Amino acid sequence: MNISDLKAGASNVDVEAVVAEKDEPREVVTKYGKKLNVCNAILKDDTGSIAISLWGENIDMVNLGDKVKVTNGYVNEFRGTPQLSTGKYGKIEVLEKGKGGSGKPSSSEDDEESDMEEEM
Repeated sequence: MNISDLKAGASNVDVEAVVAEKDEPREVVTKYGKKLNVCNAILKDDTGSIAISLWGENIDMVNLGDKVKVTNGYVNEFRGTPQLSTGKYGKIEVLEKGKGGSGKPSSSEDDEESDMEEEM
């Protein structure tokens, strides 16, 4: 299935895409008072892009540049924007590791620190 075909309300969604963006994880408190980690990301294929929320262990498993497959997902709408979710019965798996690392943008300071470590 192509991302351009995904509309709010779609269920049993299977899609393969590349992680084009990944935000820093943050902690949220559910309406039941449970603390969970969540991370917003953007998946892209040749036809478009869609937001996805990564929860718990999926945050560390999925990195920027990875090709992933979402199986049995669904599309809802969050703040007027379609968003892909795995929910309770869906799953996300990494098909191919990208070269993006943790999803944290690289900065020249990080590169300088790496260079300094190599020189020591």
